[in-house]
Amino acid sequence: MKTKISGWLLKLQDYLGEFVYGGIDGAVTTFAVVSGAVGASLNNSVIIILGFANLLADGFAMSVGAYLSAKSVADNNKKLNKNKENLNVENEIDIHKIRQIYSGKGYEGLLLDAVANEVVSEKKQLIKSLDEEKARLIKPIKSPFKIGLITYISFISIGLIPLTVYVWDLIWEFPGHLFIWTSILTSFAFILIGFLKTYITETSRLKGILETLILGAIAATVAYFVGDLLEALIGG
Repeated sequence: MKTKISGWLLKLQDYLGEFVYGGIDGAVTTFAVVSGAVGASLNNSVIIILGFANLLADGFAMSVGAYLSAKSVADNNKKLNKNKENLNVENEIDIHKIRQIYSGKGYEGLLLDAVANEVVSEKKQLIKSLDEEKARLIKPIKSPFKIGLITYISFISIGLIPLTVYVWDLIWEFPGHLFIWTSILTSFAFILIGFLKTYITETSRLKGILETLILGAIAATVAYFVGDLLEALIGG
């Protein structure tokens, strides 16, 4: 079953893609860092340090990238609109040039008018086609600043979830198995992001959730075994 945006999500739909994009990357990369650190048998303090360093630095880099990308699109839109205005001005000038050209070839009177009008008509049709193509290329303008900000907020808020249990344990001492509970909480984060992603891709909820869960699981598994392998090679 395909999902369409409705209800409270309508208010967020303009920037929902940025939220999902930032959330997926935040959860996946931070969980991968935690998994790699656990695989390398690092202590909890180091895991927290590595996790927050990744969270803040990678989140900032990602939001700056999103901002610059959106700004490039906005600048390109302005350039296309400016070119369109210039083309319209040139069109008015060309009408007189066309008459001069064909007048120099010996056309005059009604024949000159007919030839000039035919050339102008073809030119207008070409301009119309170019305008339609430009309208297709020009994307709806969204605030580059908001895009960067929402990407960063999403990256931080969702990416913080894999670190929650370790921070809890540092302050109050967590009663359960840290990595197992981290995996459970992060899975819920993946489910939430996967669910929201279906409103953008308009695919089934189950497919969107499973794709995100599998992506996170693969990244965490690779990071865990790489950490375990490096710990054995370097530490052993």
